[in-house]
Amino acid sequence: MVYLFHKEAGKPQLTLLGDEHRYIFKVRRHKANDTLYLRNLEDGLLHRYHIAAIDKQSVFLVLQESQIHEVQAKSPLHIGWCVIDPKNIEKVLPSLNEMGVERITFIYCKRSQKSFTLDFKRLEKILLNSSQQSGRSTMMRLETADTLQAFLSQNPHSYLLNFSKEKLSSTLSIDTIVVGCEGGLSEGETALFEAHKVIGLDTPLVLKSESAVCAVAAKLLL
Repeated sequence: MVYLFHKEAGKPQLTLLGDEHRYIFKVRRHKANDTLYLRNLEDGLLHRYHIAAIDKQSVFLVLQESQIHEVQAKSPLHIGWCVIDPKNIEKVLPSLNEMGVERITFIYCKRSQKSFTLDFKRLEKILLNSSQQSGRSTMMRLETADTLQAFLSQNPHSYLLNFSKEKLSSTLSIDTIVVGCEGGLSEGETALFEAHKVIGLDTPLVLKSESAVCAVAAKLLL
């Protein structure tokens, strides 16, 4: 854990109780006089605290220093991800967060199963835990779009990952890219993109949607 999230991080004094206390006391096994770093994920600051006292019920912290320390990807990346099984999304979401994806918009494409509903509170908890472990200083933004057309009306310069002779490269200046669900996009949806904005991965293998998303993020951000 690089830091602990606390919505009141930055205050001169803090008392950790409940789950936060259990994590620090029982999991991390911190002791009095240890140093603990906290973020509130709003001000871009990393707050250094001194553990003044710790017992079986609470941890008392005293602020020592606050400094600007932003940790983020070299460039912003927005992924439009056609909705797949939420369980599969949850498996790769930490990896996408660690690689620095700035924003994901989940799109209900024609081949997305409409029965899939996303639990954003659960997804945000996964992102929070991932951010604490990786050191990321801002939370990934999560949004939804009812259709691909609606998404493109807001993001007209989007690229599409699909089978194409044009290959995805880290040298391309891409800030928004759409990745389809299982079965890909319909012909009508694919036709919404200009031909030069349809690009593929340099592999003969057929990837699952979640594998393709990770490949895109790694190619463009790492």
